[in-house]
Amino acid sequence: MKALSIFVAFAALLIAPMASARDAGIATTIRAMADGFNKGDIAAVKALHVVDPTIVDNVAPFVWSGGGSFDKWLGDLGKSEAAAGKSDGQVWFGDSVDEQVSGDQAYVVAPCRYTYKQGGKTMREEGFIALVMVRVGAAWKIASWSWASPAGVAAK
Repeated sequence: MKALSIFVAFAALLIAPMASARDAGIATTIRAMADGFNKGDIAAVKALHVVDPTIVDNVAPFVWSGGGSFDKWLGDLGKSEAAAGKSDGQVWFGDSVDEQVSGDQAYVVAPCRYTYKQGGKTMREEGFIALVMVRVGAAWKIASWSWASPAGVAAK
């Protein structure tokens, strides 16, 4: 019986870290990012980022960092979307498939989808987003993110 008690206690120690491996604050920030984009509340999205995040996206010039990086990315994205005739964009981020937390820093990978209208058709890009996040006070902020998806295809 003592051996069984020791085994159960040991198993509980192993299972407890796995059960709490996901940080709810990280998921909250990522959901808020999608919600802000989908509502057109870019100020709220920007507020989820550190002052000058690094952004990698599939529109030229593909990487933005340093002073004003978020605003520069947003401007380039807007020009690219307009030139391609894209409208009504909506993003979705799924639950993380990889989440590594080390103190006040985290690396997170989640599935993502971007749905939009183009040429009268609903188009979809599906891939992954990788984020580097930092804890600022009680909140998680986005220090960097990289979008990775193939070109959009007609939604089915």
